[in-house]
Amino acid sequence: MLRITARVSIGVLALTMGLNNTCRAVEPFHNGGTGNCDGCHTIPPQLKYSDPSSTCLGCHQAPASSVLPREPYVASNAEGTALCAQLSPGGDFCWLKRSYSWYPDRSATRQKISLGERHGHNIIALDFGYVADVVHGYAPGGNYPAGALSCISCHDPHGSYGRLADGSIRSSGPPIVASGPYNDSPSPGIDSAVGVYGMLAGKGYSPAYLAGSFMFTADPPSAVSPSSYNRAEIVSDTRVAYGIGFSEWCANCHTNIQNNQVHGAGRHPAGNAARFSAEVINNYNSYIASGNLQGYSAISYTSLVPFEMGTNDYTILKAAAGGNGANRNGPQGNANVMCLSCHRAHASGWDNMTRWNMQTEFIVYNGRYPGLDNAAPTDCSQGRTEAETSKTFYDKPAGSFATYQKSLCNKCHSRD
Repeated sequence: MLRITARVSIGVLALTMGLNNTCRAVEPFHNGGTGNCDGCHTIPPQLKYSDPSSTCLGCHQAPASSVLPREPYVASNAEGTALCAQLSPGGDFCWLKRSYSWYPDRSATRQKISLGERHGHNIIALDFGYVADVVHGYAPGGNYPAGALSCISCHDPHGSYGRLADGSIRSSGPPIVASGPYNDSPSPGIDSAVGVYGMLAGKGYSPAYLAGSFMFTADPPSAVSPSSYNRAEIVSDTRVAYGIGFSEWCANCHTNIQNNQVHGAGRHPAGNAARFSAEVINNYNSYIASGNLQGYSAISYTSLVPFEMGTNDYTILKAAAGGNGANRNGPQGNANVMCLSCHRAHASGWDNMTRWNMQTEFIVYNGRYPGLDNAAPTDCSQGRTEAETSKTFYDKPAGSFATYQKSLCNKCHSRD
């Protein structure tokens, strides 16, 4: 396994700063751009941890005592039996450390397994026990080496990419004066820029430690998040207003994932050109749960099946983003499917980092989330407890689904 050297120029990936080992109290750190050098580096300039991802998790892994979601955290402390409790839209890296096994039925003699490393992007953070994927040597559909995957493979640690007043993305020029992708963020000015979504890297980017030609060819996508985004969805969904460009940005590493000539027929289309058909729009807007097709556009949105709105107009995106359920509008004619319609960006509790379990018939069984500790069949619970399954659904009440809820593929593809 390739060890990522500590002599890399890096900051942490978050847009705002949390309370943890190397962080100072409740002041903005990155604020959309470059943070304080001594937040991540010692003098002479070395990282404060063994590798880039460990440096990020120094601030962005929750302390062991933290069992509630909180904005800066992208990983729960996974020691012992603690739940993976961080509920940001990208998911909790903690799921990479959760493996499961089960017998599919009483007569089965061979177990099925769900390995932790299949639950998300396997970042290398040696100080925190995260290691490289042992199955995939390279990004599926591309050639990015798994042995070099870190937080700064996707996020620009110095926040060099900013959005200008004309909507263009740049990595030099006017200074970045604020975070840009929140529903309460300021707009860029004539002589200033704001940060891009998630401090994602853009065209021409490649981590300094990575040898070879892996420069990004796509800029960060257009999106707006509510300022409170790491939260349980007991009462209302956390709605990130995805605009355009997410699948195209994912293709920076997963270059040919949508190329059927490379991967064979049957790959789900995704991207700016993968517009919803009239039938899919109708299905999405009318579907509430299995057997319940009484929905309509104004109440149809679910964070478990998000979509791109097909716009980079930040006035529209800011109006849609939120966490109070004020905007539940479903897709319209310019909407399209994207990679994040089905997958979490960081990790999830299910194989292939999907938003729900796609390998079982029922995701809710007899009105409850399937678990080892209730009467659900083992092929529904799949080694998880009811509480663990609930966390994968961000604690949405099981009663918001059908008593026997089937796959959410049906939100778009059928009327079960």
